[in-house]
Amino acid sequence: MADLAAWQYAAIAVLFVWSGFVRSGLGFGGAVLTLPFLLMVHNAPLVFLPLIAVHLLFFSSLTIGLAHWRSRRAGAGGEAAGGTVNRAFLRYALPLMFIPKLIGVAGVITLPADIVSGFIFALVSIYAVSYILDRPFQVRGGRLDPWLLMLGGYVSGTSLIAAPLVVPVAASRMPKEQVRDTLFVLWFLLVAVKLIAFVIGGVDLQWQHHLWLLPCAAAGHLLGLRFHAYTLRAETKVFFRVLGVGLLAVSLAGLLRLAVA
Repeated sequence: MADLAAWQYAAIAVLFVWSGFVRSGLGFGGAVLTLPFLLMVHNAPLVFLPLIAVHLLFFSSLTIGLAHWRSRRAGAGGEAAGGTVNRAFLRYALPLMFIPKLIGVAGVITLPADIVSGFIFALVSIYAVSYILDRPFQVRGGRLDPWLLMLGGYVSGTSLIAAPLVVPVAASRMPKEQVRDTLFVLWFLLVAVKLIAFVIGGVDLQWQHHLWLLPCAAAGHLLGLRFHAYTLRAETKVFFRVLGVGLLAVSLAGLLRLAVA
C-alpha cells in the first residue's frame, strides 16, 4: 500500500474499524461487508485478504478465549459441555465443509464465479427477509443444511462469501447465545487453511500494515462486543431481525459487486 494518498489511508483505517465492529457484533460479515469498499479505495485484493484473515484469527481466538475464561470463572460452563461454543454443530459442519474447502482453495472445480455468487446471494436474500419478517424459512428436517454447508465450504475456499450460506444453518441449530462464538471457531479453522494456502503461494501477508490497522480493527471490535451484548439481552425476535438485516446487507453488497463488475 505504498504511495497512497492521505484520504486513502484514512478511508482504509475507517473501514477496518467497520470490519471489526461487524465481525464481533454479528459473528460474520467482517470481510464481505468491508472488502468491496476497500477495493474501491485501493483495488488490490491480495493486499487486503491476508490482513482481514489475520485479524479474524486474532480476534476470534481472543473472543473465544475470554468467553471460556468467564464461563470457568463463573463456574457455570455456559451450556455445561460447550460454553458459548456449540461443539455438536462443529462436529456436524466441519466434515461436510472441509473437503469442499480444499477443492475451492486448490481451484480444481472452475464453476463460473458470478453464477455461484448470484445463486448464493439470491438464496440468502430469501433467508434474510424471512428472519426480518419473523417467518424463518426452513426446509423440513433440515434436508438442505448439508448442501448449504458443502457449498459454503467450497465458496470459502474460492472467496469470502461463505457466511451467508452457513449462518442460517447455524442459527437454526443452536441457542442464539452460541451462534457468534461457534461461528468464530468455524471461521478460525477455515481461514487458517486459507492463510496456509497464501503462505504456500508466496502471498505477502502484509505484516507491516498490521501495526496500524490492528488497533483500528480493535476499536471496532470493542464497539461490536457492546452491540452483540445488546442483541443477546433483547428478545429472540430482535436477535433474528438483526441477523436478517446483516444477511440482507451481505447479499445486497454482493449483488451490487456483481452488477458493477
